[in-house]
Amino acid sequence: MSKIAVVYWSGTGNTEKMAELVAAGIKDGGGDVTSFQAAEFSAELMDHYDAVAFGCPSMGAEELEEAEFAPLFEQCEKKLKGKKIALFGSYGWGDGEWMRCWEDRCIEDEAVIACPCVICNEAPDETA
Repeated sequence: MSKIAVVYWSGTGNTEKMAELVAAGIKDGGGDVTSFQAAEFSAELMDHYDAVAFGCPSMGAEELEEAEFAPLFEQCEKKLKGKKIALFGSYGWGDGEWMRCWEDRCIEDEAVIACPCVICNEAPDETA
């Protein structure tokens, strides 16, 4: 059974709802899942999981949340090489540029992108 961490930051609750749905999907698929808000996770925990699903909404000029999530993710980047990851998040404006840039960073870090990124405008719907 794969051990998977779901690590997220949410300001309005939309990305938190996505994290709940991701965790439920992992559990339904037979995975052993643990969810963490960004403040509860550290780069050292990366070694304890086979895969990590990271969730963060688009903030500011289509970027990751700067106070908690971005610093955490920067620390985790050192451990992404060969690690299976998934990315998800919500946005309220723009066209998803933050997610494309985030995915490109992960590819440069030699992470294994486990599935297409999932984004949704505002609250997650059936499609997301």
